[in-house]
Parts: sequence; C-alpha cells; structure tokens
Amino acid sequence: MIRTQIQLTESQVQALRKMAVSRRVSIARLIRQAVDSMIESSPQPDPEERRKRALEIVGKFGSGQHDISTKHDDYLPDAYGE
Repeated sequence: MIRTQIQLTESQVQALRKMAVSRRVSIARLIRQAVDSMIESSPQPDPEERRKRALEIVGKFGSGQHDISTKHDDYLPDAYGE
C-alpha cells in the first residue's frame, strides 16, 4: 500500500469515527472502500473504445472556415468572445 495524506473537515472525521466503530474497521479502510466505490462507478472506456468514439465525430462539425488548421490562433479571440 501507498501512504498518503488527506485533509478532512471536523464533521467528516467525526462521522468516519462513528462509522468505523460501528463497523469495527479502521477509518483508512472506510476511505479505501469509498475510493473503490468511486472508481467502480466511473468506468473509463478502454483505449479502443475511445479511439472508436473519436473517429465517429470526425467531420460532423464545421466552422465554415477553410484555413482553421493553419490560422487557428487567429480565430481564438472570436471563439472566446475577446
């Protein structure tokens, strides 16, 4: 395992202490379980799926400009309303 340091609010620590006591586990274990839960609920597509998605949008959008690839910096102020 890798040791790390986090900062919690006073109320978070109090709630974690109560949960740890009632479940008879350490606060560190509760935090690891919470992190695992977040990781599992936010799956990232595999590289091949990401590549497929990127290729699906190619050509779907247009700017109306024919020199975007060479003069993109010239168009940025207009794009951001500057």
